Amino acid sequence: MALFNVEGWSIKTKTVAFDNKTNKSSKDKKKNNRKNGKLTREQKLKEETEAELKEQVEDIPSEGSVAKDIPKKNQEKSDQNETSKKRTHDEEAPLMQVKENIEKPTKKQLTPLQQKMMAKLTGSRFRWINEQLYTISSDEALKLIKEQPQLFDEYHDGFRSQVQAWPENPVDVFVDQIRYRCMKPVNAPGGLPGLKDSKEIVIADMGCGEAQLALEINNFFKNYNKKAKKYLKRRHKVHSFDLKKANERITVADIRNVPLPDESCTIVVFCLALMGTNFLDFIKEAYRILAPRGELWIAEIKSRFSDGKGNEFVDALKLMGFFHKKTFDENKMFTRFEFFKPPAEIIEERRQKLERRQKFIEVETEKEELEKKRRKIAEGKWLLKPCIYKRR
Repeated sequence: MALFNVEGWSIKTKTVAFDNKTNKSSKDKKKNNRKNGKLTREQKLKEETEAELKEQVEDIPSEGSVAKDIPKKNQEKSDQNETSKKRTHDEEAPLMQVKENIEKPTKKQLTPLQQKMMAKLTGSRFRWINEQLYTISSDEALKLIKEQPQLFDEYHDGFRSQVQAWPENPVDVFVDQIRYRCMKPVNAPGGLPGLKDSKEIVIADMGCGEAQLALEINNFFKNYNKKAKKYLKRRHKVHSFDLKKANERITVADIRNVPLPDESCTIVVFCLALMGTNFLDFIKEAYRILAPRGELWIAEIKSRFSDGKGNEFVDALKLMGFFHKKTFDENKMFTRFEFFKPPAEIIEERRQKLERRQKFIEVETEKEELEKKRRKIAEGKWLLKPCIYKRR
């Protein structure tokens, strides 16, 4: 049928005729445009990245220059760190100072006038405490210090400043005496007294203050025994008694009644410690705790003796049972005394001598008279005057 023979539309034709590229539909054009746009963008990105890579490759330095630049960069970093640290430190420093100023009260330096006034106040406080301790009994003093323990510290602060002005401290004199006499055998003539069986040197420091005597003696014997041969080593013990436990060496006690057994000590020391109106009770206690042939060492201010030399004081201690060895009067500030407790055989010999001389009754009456006088007027008012400092 020729009617339907249209060129390009024949079913029998083997080839299919396509339209020209120019005759494409608008849709195809749009698709192609999109594809072309994508390609151009991709190309642009590629070109840009390639250009950047080239620049980076050109900027890479050589090995030598890298080695030179690295420390510079590190140095710059360290400098930056240091500056930042300094800044933080400088910022923190004033804050720390402010904290310290808040936490710690500011201590202003006293003017010379204020220092003078402060010294007067402490001096007057010391004089008041000193007067109290000299004009009351030992049990009242113990009660006072228990109620107001700060008085003990204030007193010894003032006492320390007083002793600094002295040419010699009696504690040092007693320590030197122990050092010197330690060179000789125990219980030998000129040597230190020791217990009969053990030869141990037992010292009781009555009214010890801050127990400086015990500290010095302990240090001395420690060093002495390190160097000494075995048979020359010394055994010793120091008991320190006072109204307050200022340190571990001290035992709190009224020194008229200390916690020691009878005849347990070989040396009893009163270093400026016969304070209070009943100090002869301290002497009785020393007699109780001293072993036979044990020694009593006393140091007292010269101004306390009514006769100026202490003869009346020595006579009173003789009536208490002690034998007088020696008085040391060369120091300007204080006088030292040495007594010893006689053994039973010497006491018996002396009693027999007094009976033969018909003086035993006289001695007994003197003892009775001393006790009668003590009951009427405390010995702290007549036998040893209270050491009261002048008010200025």
